[in-house]
Amino acid sequence: MRAPDMPHVDVGAYALGLLEEPDRRAFEAHLSTCFSCHEELGALRGLAQTLDGIGPIADPAEAMPAPPEPALVTDLMRHRIRRRRRYRAARALAAAAAGVVLLGGAAGTGFTLGADRDPARSQQDGTAALMREGQRMSAADAGTGITGTVAMQQKAWGSRIGLQLSKVRGPLECELVAVDKRGGAHTVVGWSVPAKGYGLPGSEQPALALQGGTALRPQEISRFEVRTIGAGRTLLTVPA
Repeated sequence: MRAPDMPHVDVGAYALGLLEEPDRRAFEAHLSTCFSCHEELGALRGLAQTLDGIGPIADPAEAMPAPPEPALVTDLMRHRIRRRRRYRAARALAAAAAGVVLLGGAAGTGFTLGADRDPARSQQDGTAALMREGQRMSAADAGTGITGTVAMQQKAWGSRIGLQLSKVRGPLECELVAVDKRGGAHTVVGWSVPAKGYGLPGSEQPALALQGGTALRPQEISRFEVRTIGAGRTLLTVPA
């Protein structure tokens, strides 16, 4: 009975025309779906044509030994095919292993780079740049003691908004709202305030720095309000 991998091995015999009719039909059916056999058949057909072109030798006594029997050639070609297949498999395995190592290294690097980034510092730096470049407005609320500065920068999609807020007591959940000239409220950004707050004795940061955005253009905004989430209490109003 034919072994399961025999259709692959039959490439050499097929190229030399050595397959019997049932085997030839079976191999051609296999060839229609096997790209590897197609490649090997193309390479072996040139060798088969070379063997077919060897003519009789004029003086056998003085000539080189006769060409090997077709069966021997087929065996040699099958051996060569097996060696090539084992080499490709080993190379693919090595490439896969290298890919795993590379992926692991990239993942490790990504984790390290991510760990080195400080989101709070990036937020503060971006807000500081916006405060320098954008249109700024400041205000303070005598009742809550909160002070804040809002910066606006017009974009194609609306407005980029920066906020610096200080002397806020926590714990709170707050949001910055842009109020348009019709009185409509548009949330820009939300955040939570820790128990120690910002800019107060015992707080870790002198001010909160945040960025957000709104679809409103700067000329469409009448004011900004810092509100508590849930109760909706206004802690600070900054005219635009």
